[in-house]
Amino acid sequence: MSKDSAVKHPPHYTKGGVECIEAIKAALTPEEFKGYCKGNAFKYIWRADLKDANIQDLQKAVVYINWAIDQMENM
Repeated sequence: MSKDSAVKHPPHYTKGGVECIEAIKAALTPEEFKGYCKGNAFKYIWRADLKDANIQDLQKAVVYINWAIDQMENM
C-alpha cells in the first residue's frame, strides 16, 4: 500500500465498497461533518509527537482539514 493510500484511503476503513468517511458524511449535517473533520484534525495534530508515526499523523490532519475546507466551500 502506498503512503498516500495509508493516509487518504486506508483499506481498513472500507467495508462492502463503502468508505467510512462517506458513510459518516451522509449521516451528518454539513455543519456536523465540518466539526467532525476539525475535531479529527485536532486529534491527529495533538498526538503526532506521541507516536512513531508522527509524519503520517500530520498528513492525516491535513486530509481532515482539506475535507473541512471542501465542506465549507460547498455550504
